[in-house]
Amino acid sequence: MMHFPEIKDGKCAFPFNYKDRTFYSCIKSLSKHDWCSLNKTYQGYWKYCGKEDVADCAFPFWYKRMIYRECTDDGSLFGKKWCSLTQNYNKDGIWRYCD
Repeated sequence: MMHFPEIKDGKCAFPFNYKDRTFYSCIKSLSKHDWCSLNKTYQGYWKYCGKEDVADCAFPFWYKRMIYRECTDDGSLFGKKWCSLTQNYNKDGIWRYCD
């Protein structure tokens, strides 16, 4: 696999596939700093992540027995709003805090 120099003005492609795994956020694989793929399947194009590089919430999403159309604090131990990064949190368990 070819690896190209960083493309600083690129946009992260979440989720992306890298080495037979799916990633919903920036990763540190083989690097000291978080990075992301610029393609849905990594093709050598990448960039280091900044604060703006976060995966989009997947609205609507299913959590427990409810469907959510916005961030929620349900189930949050610290009262912080969060969202699922897939449409079925119950199955996938992938999430992030909302800003």
